[in-house]
Amino acid sequence: MLRWSLHGDGRHIAPDAVVLPEERLSWPVTIGIGAQHVIAMFGATFLVPLLTGFPPSTTLLFSGIGTLLFLTITQNKVPSYVGSSFAFIAPITASTQAESMSAALGGVLITGVLLALLGLLVTRVGTAWISVLMPPVVMGSIVALIGFNLAPTAYENFQQSALTATVTLFAVVLCTVLFSGLLGRVSVLLGVLIGYGVAVLRGEVDFTPVAEAAWIGLPEFHHPTFELGLLPMFLPVIVVLLAENVGHVTSVGLMTGRNLDHMVGRTLASDGLATALSAGFGGSPTTTYGENIGVMSATRVYSTAAYWVAGVVAILLSLSPKIGAAIFTIPPGVLGGVTFVLYGLIGIVGVRMWVDGKVDFSRPKNQFTAGVALVVGIANVTWSVGGIQLTGIALGTIAALAIYHLMDRLGRVTGTEVRPAA
Repeated sequence: MLRWSLHGDGRHIAPDAVVLPEERLSWPVTIGIGAQHVIAMFGATFLVPLLTGFPPSTTLLFSGIGTLLFLTITQNKVPSYVGSSFAFIAPITASTQAESMSAALGGVLITGVLLALLGLLVTRVGTAWISVLMPPVVMGSIVALIGFNLAPTAYENFQQSALTATVTLFAVVLCTVLFSGLLGRVSVLLGVLIGYGVAVLRGEVDFTPVAEAAWIGLPEFHHPTFELGLLPMFLPVIVVLLAENVGHVTSVGLMTGRNLDHMVGRTLASDGLATALSAGFGGSPTTTYGENIGVMSATRVYSTAAYWVAGVVAILLSLSPKIGAAIFTIPPGVLGGVTFVLYGLIGIVGVRMWVDGKVDFSRPKNQFTAGVALVVGIANVTWSVGGIQLTGIALGTIAALAIYHLMDRLGRVTGTEVRPAA
């Protein structure tokens, strides 16, 4: 597992060369590239515990452990960092408000186990059934409604300090357009730092918890409890994680010139186990990280050795409670500004799935599937059945699946399936 062949002399890469997953550069260079991966994942990985109230140091610890677990299960064939998943924010927030953090952790843990089982199923039967059950219009609708469902939460933080939030929002936008390469990839982190500076100048940051925290110590651990009535809020997230893993494997395969479709089952199982393990101790759920794909694209270095370095560095950083306390000093105004961007981008990922899947919105079944699902998700429609509360995300997912397959089946029988809407 921990053996890589040396690429060239280990210090230089030809302009058109690619460092493959089973190769590595010299260890000093590999450590430097691993540090880039840590920087790339850092901002987004810490934003999730900030938004959900989970302990940041615990999240960082299990993102590192989860990354090493992912690399082990995928046999070093799929380079990836496993960081905090934004797809869980809505159900975590709702279940924490309805019950407690421990109940939210229970929902995350069960979702992780189900994702791991789905990975085992995909390993055995392949991925063809996924596109039948969830064609692009359905999958895109579910992903989009999860992002847009979070809009009220973003606005609530935004209102607490509109000026700081606005500065943060435009700082992210400007950093994205003004910088290229690695700086462009971490524009969210740069925007947060600029917004944080403004918040400090405006007296919105309390540094007392940082001064009181120890430099070295174990992260704060919490354990889950299980409220089955909350589970329907979490199940739609599996669709997002499925899409993220398939997209990650496809992207890495294209960049390395390999067909890695047979690895989807392993990546799903790895992600699910990492999520379940993290939730078992109070950490945030995980997913494969697009930010780190950006680093690989910029450097053309796909060595899994760099990811082992990143995972180990994350674990070491998590052993400083002072770092976690410093992260928690980020005020609501900064969070409001950055989440306006992030939650919107989650929604746009769903829209991109429609575009990439060439969804024909002249067909009524596609119009109704997307339209109804989005309205249900954005309005956060709720429905309680026998002590189980279905929220906008769960109901929107059910609506997307039911409407598409009902209209598709009846349309084929009646011959109206391809009729454009008026």
